[in-house]
Amino acid sequence: QVQLVESGGGLVQAGGSLRLSCAASGSIYSIVAMAWYRQAPGKERELVAGIRDGTSNYADSVKGRFTISRDYHRDKVYLEMNDLTPEDTAVYYCFAQAVIEGGGGYDYDYWGQGTQVTVSS
Repeated sequence: QVQLVESGGGLVQAGGSLRLSCAASGSIYSIVAMAWYRQAPGKERELVAGIRDGTSNYADSVKGRFTISRDYHRDKVYLEMNDLTPEDTAVYYCFAQAVIEGGGGYDYDYWGQGTQVTVSS
C-alpha cells in the first residue's frame, strides 16, 4: 500500500502564497504520476495540476499562478500557489498513481487525507 501525507495548507489573504507538500511512502515500486486535486464546499473534486514523466498540466483556473513539481528521489510532490483568490479555497488532495511491490506490475490510485486551504478576501 501507499500512504500520502499532505502538509502546508492554512489561511492566507487574497494575493498571498502557499506551498503544499505531499510525501509518499509504503511499498512503492514506482510512481507513475502525481497530482493535486481540490474540492470546494458543494462542488465536485477537480484536478488542479498533475505531473507525469516530467510533463505537467494545469486547470485553466490556476495556469500562471500555480506550479507543480516533483522530487523523484524522495517521492514527493509540491504545489506552489501564488496570487491566491477566495475561489481557491478548498480542501486540496494529493493523488498518486503507483505500482506497488508485489502488485503484479499493475498501477493503482492513492489519495491523501487532504489539507485545507482558505483564502480570505
